[in-house]
Amino acid sequence: MKVTEHIENAKGKTLFSFEIIPPQKGKSIQELYDNIDPLMEFKPPFIDVTTSREEYIYIDRGNGLLDKKLTRMRPGTLGICASIKHKYNVDTVPHLLCGGFTQEETEYMLVDCQYLGINNVMALRGDAMKDEQSFVPKAGGNHYAIDLVRQINDLNCGKYLHEVMDIDNKADFCIGVAGYPEKHLESPSLQSDLKRLKEKVDAGADYVVTQMFFDNAKYFNFVAKAREMGITIPIIPGIKPIAVQRHLQVLPQIFRIDLPEDLIDAVDKCKNNAEIKQVGIEWAIQQSLELKAAGVPFLHYYSMGKSENIRQIASQVF
Repeated sequence: MKVTEHIENAKGKTLFSFEIIPPQKGKSIQELYDNIDPLMEFKPPFIDVTTSREEYIYIDRGNGLLDKKLTRMRPGTLGICASIKHKYNVDTVPHLLCGGFTQEETEYMLVDCQYLGINNVMALRGDAMKDEQSFVPKAGGNHYAIDLVRQINDLNCGKYLHEVMDIDNKADFCIGVAGYPEKHLESPSLQSDLKRLKEKVDAGADYVVTQMFFDNAKYFNFVAKAREMGITIPIIPGIKPIAVQRHLQVLPQIFRIDLPEDLIDAVDKCKNNAEIKQVGIEWAIQQSLELKAAGVPFLHYYSMGKSENIRQIASQVF
């Protein structure tokens, strides 16, 4: 079932969903299952599965020489989606990236999704590689998320990259895109960023999931401005609980977001990460309750493959 259909069927009830990351190569999928299991009691209609960019590794050839090779440390997004769908009978949403993939590779993945009965996808540009100053698209790949949305929407119309096919079994993907309550880090302003979001909606996006935020006022302001611009599709808030001290530095640095002073003060008073984790849980509970009271369609949690803090939050909210 499509994400938008789950929202329609809920008739105003706030639903629960979460995002996971694939295990690194050589790791067992069982650890992932062990962290999904405790969250299934909250009946998530869908689970997001991230896709990793390629990265460079250096192989020592001896004599001071290194071979530079491309690799993916966390492959298997589509396989994990299929496995979770089969094991838990829940819809899965694979992330599709512009970065690191040609348009042909994207088309093949979409065809595989269709064969597997996966009809929700999240269309993202993706980040720059670790050793690049800015995003560089792969030769033959999509440059921006809007290009990826257009490719998916074309496939929904029976238009493949190299042919238009008159077929009965057309794809029917529900397309999710990202939204940024505090603007994308590369955007000059929130208003400019919202214009880009409107373009993605006009190109065929069906729903929005926001980047994490820690001040609900930022989300409410973002939704209000999006509605003023004519964006009418569902906007799902993304929530991530603070868990360790370094999140105070890492999250603003990577995602260009602000943390509320009250949250910073509460974390600074903690004596260890166990106390910090509890602060993060309590903060996310209050965020979630306020958002739920406002009637958001979903509360979407960035679990990063760990479930204990998400389970504690959900148990107080759902």
